Amino acid sequence: MISLPLLRQSSAPGYAQAPTPAGAGRHRRPSRLVVALAVTVGLAMVTTAAWADVAPDGTLPSALSLRVIEVTRSAMADVGDARVEVLPGQLDPRLRLAACQQIDAYLPPGSTPWGRTRIGLRCVSGPVAWNVYLPVTVKVWRQAIVSTAALPAGTELSAADLQLAEVDVAGAASPVHTETSRLLGRRLINAIGPGLPLRSDNLRARQWFAAGDKVTLVYKGEGFEASTDGQAINSGMDGQPVRVRVDSGQVITGMPTGEHRVEVRS
Repeated sequence: MISLPLLRQSSAPGYAQAPTPAGAGRHRRPSRLVVALAVTVGLAMVTTAAWADVAPDGTLPSALSLRVIEVTRSAMADVGDARVEVLPGQLDPRLRLAACQQIDAYLPPGSTPWGRTRIGLRCVSGPVAWNVYLPVTVKVWRQAIVSTAALPAGTELSAADLQLAEVDVAGAASPVHTETSRLLGRRLINAIGPGLPLRSDNLRARQWFAAGDKVTLVYKGEGFEASTDGQAINSGMDGQPVRVRVDSGQVITGMPTGEHRVEVRS
């Protein structure tokens, strides 16, 4: 057993707090692939024998890495057909931790198992109750629309520019797209390299109609659909609510979904 110098004590009784590695607190969460987080995360315990094998550069022993992966996965609900990859990082090599008989791996409050995140490691049985944070990268692979070639800013997307491929949807906060039809005719805000996913923040908002245009207001509900004509009070931008005045003078708020079309769901 290797005995390492103790950490400095934190203000919380019974704990010594290590500095958080740079970037460990950042996390990203896509908005369209819904991943529910578990309310609680089970404890993952590792013996001091495994902890003594931490490499000088901060690399974890295989047993502890496996427990970190297990805790990360346990905090994720069903991700459908996605393939999840958990990549534990390294502890800050400047840390000097006391030997510990039992280590608890946990998901810190406010963190999510998505993209660049962190997992807490704390000694719960040893001469010093220390607590450190390990950077972890969680990749979520699934089919999404990517570019077939390098595309300059301002490109109007056509079917020839787009194809399906497996991408890491957790690699950025902006959501990816899975339907080619929803991207046709959209223009790029910035240049895109070949094989990269088309994310929402790469695209200019599409205007379906202008303020004052005649539109069809479609009411949708479970088992029924009805429509009426109206006049748009403001421009119909993709993803933004629009107000429509109908013949009776009433103003209805709905979402633009196509050329001169507004939907109201109940």
